[in-house]
Amino acid sequence: MEIETLFFDTYAFFEIIKGNQNYRRFSKDIAIMTTKLNLMDLYYGILITKGEQDADKYYDKLTKFAVDIDNDIIKEAMKFRAKNKDRNLSYADCIGYIIALKNNIKFLTGDEQFKDLQDAEFVK
Repeated sequence: MEIETLFFDTYAFFEIIKGNQNYRRFSKDIAIMTTKLNLMDLYYGILITKGEQDADKYYDKLTKFAVDIDNDIIKEAMKFRAKNKDRNLSYADCIGYIIALKNNIKFLTGDEQFKDLQDAEFVK
């Protein structure tokens, strides 16, 4: 059985941590791709809600899945953000979405701005 790879945005990590049943299928037998920008956002959210110990635990556990962001990705992501400025997309989400497209994988999110975009795996 081939394991599916997905790009996890911060929303997806939070939903898995919260125990959202709709994300249960993404908590095992899935290869994870993300960036340190997403982990930075996750760290902050956990830090202010659960504390430093939990924030450290999740960051340290997930950092091995973070991929580098090269210059071409940054440029393409900002062009995508500009083209879709009416959607009010974050820098991190645009970078993640472009990384997902470049790697021919789905962008896992529950952010409404991605609901109808190609190659987004939208889950609430």
